[in-house]
Amino acid sequence: MSTKQSTHRYVVDSFKTALGVGENTLETSLAERVVFYVALGLTLLVTLFPFYYMALASLLPESSLYTLPPTLLPQDLTLEHYRIVFGPETFPFLTYFKNSFVIATTTAGASVLVATFGAYSFSRLDYRGRGIISRGVLMVYMFSGILLVVPMFQVIVWLGFVDSLASLFITYLVQTLPVSLYMLGNYFRSIPEEIEEAAIMDGYSRLEVIWKITLPLSAPAIVAVFFFTFMIAWNEYLFASIFLQSQGVYTLPIGIEALASSFRQVWGQIMAASLLTSIPLIVMFTYLEKFMVEGLTFGAVEG
Repeated sequence: MSTKQSTHRYVVDSFKTALGVGENTLETSLAERVVFYVALGLTLLVTLFPFYYMALASLLPESSLYTLPPTLLPQDLTLEHYRIVFGPETFPFLTYFKNSFVIATTTAGASVLVATFGAYSFSRLDYRGRGIISRGVLMVYMFSGILLVVPMFQVIVWLGFVDSLASLFITYLVQTLPVSLYMLGNYFRSIPEEIEEAAIMDGYSRLEVIWKITLPLSAPAIVAVFFFTFMIAWNEYLFASIFLQSQGVYTLPIGIEALASSFRQVWGQIMAASLLTSIPLIVMFTYLEKFMVEGLTFGAVEG
């Protein structure tokens, strides 16, 4: 059975077990099942209702958005809000989308590249001060973003990157690198060292071992780190609101906030723009989720 099939089988069996059907049925009482289904229903309600209302509000006519009680099962729907969002008369949504995509993709790619070599050195190489350096890098992640605003702003001013996407690239890389190093380092440690030692004995250099052995075996973890970093850069608001001043370099969170503060009664357009902003993350998670499951279950299967 291939890895893909085994992963799919594992997920299906997990759902069967949780729902109490199939061969792996757990013996549970009626009260336990009632509690389980109530908790499941509440979880779905809390997590899915905001997305449902966001999609609904983006399709409701302007006159139906401000009625009390709110309309949950509409009779009339319209695409007028989406036409306005994509029209040049409201705000340059496509420019904001392109800026967010460029900064999120470059940040995620750079974070994975730098973290791969850094995490490998923390988990495989032996040198003086390795423990202090690895723990010191991780401590950076413990500081909240608001504490780093002033020092990061001074660095950005010194580099001359104020009001440019380069300022966000540097800031997001500093923010995401510690957790990327931590995640990849833990995954590299789960790979048996004997595999790399055998490759070195066969004449491979250290870089060849990383490229031909470590990276292919770590693909699920690398994908997970890339998605995690992309998501942070895509949704970040605090640093973008301070470093960016020109509308031409705004990212989506700043652009949507500007839309909310510049006009009145534009909730339909804001909901349409927010829904379009969520689509890349939903598509990426839908496609990459199977790799993330493999990454999370790899250590348990091997153990």
